[in-house]
Amino acid sequence: MKILRTPDAQFENLFEYDFLPNFTTVTGADGTPLRMHYLDEGPRDGEPILCLHGQPSWSYLYRKMIPLLTAAGFRVLAPDLIGFGKSDKPGAMEDYTYSGHVAWLNDWLTQLDLTGLTLVCQDWGGLIGLRVAADQIGRFKRIVVGNTGLPGTAMLTDELSAFMGQMYASVPVPDAGMVREQFQAGGPGAFLYWVKYASESPDFSVRDVFKLLSGITDERVLDGYVAPFPNDAFIAGARKFPALVPLLPQHKDERLANDRAWAVLEAFKGRTLIAFSDGDPVTKGGDAIFKARIPGADCVTIKDAGHFLQEDAPQAFSNAIIAFIRKE
Repeated sequence: MKILRTPDAQFENLFEYDFLPNFTTVTGADGTPLRMHYLDEGPRDGEPILCLHGQPSWSYLYRKMIPLLTAAGFRVLAPDLIGFGKSDKPGAMEDYTYSGHVAWLNDWLTQLDLTGLTLVCQDWGGLIGLRVAADQIGRFKRIVVGNTGLPGTAMLTDELSAFMGQMYASVPVPDAGMVREQFQAGGPGAFLYWVKYASESPDFSVRDVFKLLSGITDERVLDGYVAPFPNDAFIAGARKFPALVPLLPQHKDERLANDRAWAVLEAFKGRTLIAFSDGDPVTKGGDAIFKARIPGADCVTIKDAGHFLQEDAPQAFSNAIIAFIRKE
């Protein structure tokens, strides 16, 4: 496994990101040691909040929320998943698997030995984080899900998965504009365009992804999001993530693993908050699945926000989390 590490110079003077780095070493399935970066802010005796990002973001996504949460007395931890941010980046797409990401984060959490956690997860932060929560449920007191999912066999039957596999074969290799058109149209195959764009398009660009899925126009912010990726050699993890969503027939084992996670989450004795935004083209309607399977959950809609609700509505999302934690 070839490992890349983004030069520190890439992270100098980033807009609105002035946090001290922390590192630990996790071990990949093949025994490869990988350096994993995380933020650890706020009072050490404060209740811990674990904030997980998705694709293709990193802990920079939580830069606006961290000061709000720490000011309320909480300790906030925000790791960069392997392949993202200041964490090490395996250089080949085949180095990344869904279960591999779960194993890396499980290793990190075990080493930090955190308990009494409130999990805040969005996008792939949910697909990975909810699996980790299920694996180590005794460490978690609360779970906050926003703009994410956990596809299992109830959502994706073998028949539906086979149909999506046939659809995927017919999808052309799109550019970012075509992906945007598909999401705007709301067609059932829109996500397959996203998968094929990320994994196969020669024009894939992290900057274009943020333009596609957000309303960010400030180039300083976009520079912050693309800082971990100085050139295309560093983006294998970002390219691979959409293709790891367990939609297709070859992903059956991961759907079954998600079924096992759902069984733990449905029996969770702690509290859950479902906090989806009102303007996410990617996970629109996904909150209904969580509401149906966790009927006792608290629910809130984060208004005037898109896919990256941490970026679009940091105050509202933070306020919802703080109120949820304090509501005992």
